[in-house]
Amino acid sequence: MLGLKLPTDPRWVNIVEKNIEEILTDHAYCEQKAASTAISLIVSFPEYTELVNEMIDLVEEEMSHFKMVHDLILERGWILGRDRKDDYVIALLKFFPKGGSRTTQLVHRLLYAALIEARSCERFRLLSEELEDKKLATFYRKLMISEANHYTMFLNFARQYGERKDVDKKWQQLLDYEAEIMKDLGNKETIHG
Repeated sequence: MLGLKLPTDPRWVNIVEKNIEEILTDHAYCEQKAASTAISLIVSFPEYTELVNEMIDLVEEEMSHFKMVHDLILERGWILGRDRKDDYVIALLKFFPKGGSRTTQLVHRLLYAALIEARSCERFRLLSEELEDKKLATFYRKLMISEANHYTMFLNFARQYGERKDVDKKWQQLLDYEAEIMKDLGNKETIHG
């Protein structure tokens, strides 16, 4: 369903289980960044009313997810750590050329967001199926469904605002590129890395 060309090695969950505090901190910041992305799309493309309305809802949802993760951190007696760089996102951004028309920029940002949500969904599925901590496994199962909905929403908007044939071609190229990135990742207790 997600179209990812290289699945995450299930052994990644073993890395995560050795440092749940770290994955929760990383996850909290991922939710915060997702909300920031939605706000950025509103600010950059206010003329797309349907997109703006969906992004308003997305900001609320992502911040509620941030709160849920933050609450889990506090419940376990920890505090939210500092944000760290996301090697996955840094590498992914290199795929997209700078510039282009506003429509091209919008489509690229939507595809980028769709792919991040797709990979998050895939990682949350793994966590929901493999974590020994059943409370966390259930938590990630619920969030997996949200991520899948976000992935399809962003991809559908890209197809709506761009030329469908061009968007689908770019999407396939992006999936191929992402698969290459993933060959060097999956060895840290981070959502994407």
